[in-house]
Amino acid sequence: MPRKSPAPSEKSEQDSSDTLPREPATDPASQSERKDTITAAADETRLGLEQHIARALKQQRVSQGYKISDVSRIAGVSQGMISKVENAQVSTSLDTLNKLCNALSLPISKLFSDYDVNGRGAQHIKAGQGMQVVRTGTEVGHAYQLLSYKQGPKKRYEPFLITMDDASEVFPNFCHAGHEFIYLLSGHLTYRHGDKFYEMGPGDSLAFDAGVPHGPEKLNEVPIQLLSIIHYDDNE
Repeated sequence: MPRKSPAPSEKSEQDSSDTLPREPATDPASQSERKDTITAAADETRLGLEQHIARALKQQRVSQGYKISDVSRIAGVSQGMISKVENAQVSTSLDTLNKLCNALSLPISKLFSDYDVNGRGAQHIKAGQGMQVVRTGTEVGHAYQLLSYKQGPKKRYEPFLITMDDASEVFPNFCHAGHEFIYLLSGHLTYRHGDKFYEMGPGDSLAFDAGVPHGPEKLNEVPIQLLSIIHYDDNE
């Protein structure tokens, strides 16, 4: 009895010669080394190219009210292939990707430019893992955690989490470039700016010109924790 020929294996719709390359796998050792180097970035994850394409195409399809069958009919691409693309299960060819983008009125150039924007990244700081820095108030018991320090060559702002306790007996004057915003998280204090004094409790905020002498006048209830954000103008 003659044997049946094996069924042909399923191929992608386009020749693999123009298939988008997969991103190389990351070496676990080097990945661990990076985490040890910058604790604040330990949980930072960037979508791979295939995941980015999958998410962008599905969001565009859903936003236009299309079903997969609708896109399949317009683009001339099988529903199975579209499903695989939307679930990042295949590295689709550029030709197929172009058909899908045309069917969804999504410029393929925007698809990749959005991926480049995402590549600029974000900085995720876990609780208690801000960078400990030394400033004027450190000598008198103020603890400063810098919550953002990956801003490129131009520093536009500095967010600090400041803690003050009963060891803060001397209150230095601060005077520096920029504008500052403080938000009191816990405790009570009297804060001075120039010749004005402000009683502050949890939830209170104060915004001011940082070029005018300012700082805590009296710690009424400790420990005190506040968020301070300093914004710098382009010429500062």
